[in-house]
Amino acid sequence: MASNEERRPYPPINFVNSPDVKPYISLIPANEVYEWMVSQILMESGSLHNSDHFHLHAADICFMWASNAFDKKGRSVLGQAEEVMMRAGGWQKARMEQQMYEWFGHIPKFIITLAADYCSQCSDLEFCALVEHELYHISQATDEFGAPKFNKETGMPTLKLRGHDVEEFVGVVRRYGASKEVQEMVDAANKPAEIAHLNIARACGTCLMKLA
Repeated sequence: MASNEERRPYPPINFVNSPDVKPYISLIPANEVYEWMVSQILMESGSLHNSDHFHLHAADICFMWASNAFDKKGRSVLGQAEEVMMRAGGWQKARMEQQMYEWFGHIPKFIITLAADYCSQCSDLEFCALVEHELYHISQATDEFGAPKFNKETGMPTLKLRGHDVEEFVGVVRRYGASKEVQEMVDAANKPAEIAHLNIARACGTCLMKLA
């Protein structure tokens, strides 16, 4: 049995919205997801440790629960990674900054939002795949020679958002199995595998934005 530290985080009970209760999607900080991600995925001692995310050890990432998924391009968005950018000025910017400080105490560099209605009932495998898919979107930038870039002042990795490999991140397929589309490519290459069929990429808001 998993310990309390290993057990995956769940959204607060009764947080998921019913359409009859609120006419909007509610959002709250999910600090417990960040703490679980660090202890189980980033740390070498974690049961899900993945060295692919080494560059995220000191990354300024915050997580949020959204009460419901939303539809975009005919698909339900279950998760989304975004780089925080204030594309406004004056009081509009002040309003956005105030909200960030009230949620997190500072303005983070990246925010990963997860759909609480999905995460409250999905399997552990599906939850871990969703979280790692969003983490893979935050990559280390490279210079003109393809070498990893670092901040000259802090020495920390320079991070950016990136798209995924083909229909999914290679790392997610390696760890959690292939989506239907990726599996078809595997079969076409005569390399069949007995792996789970996950479809996280098609439920990721970050991926859908890049298709726009």
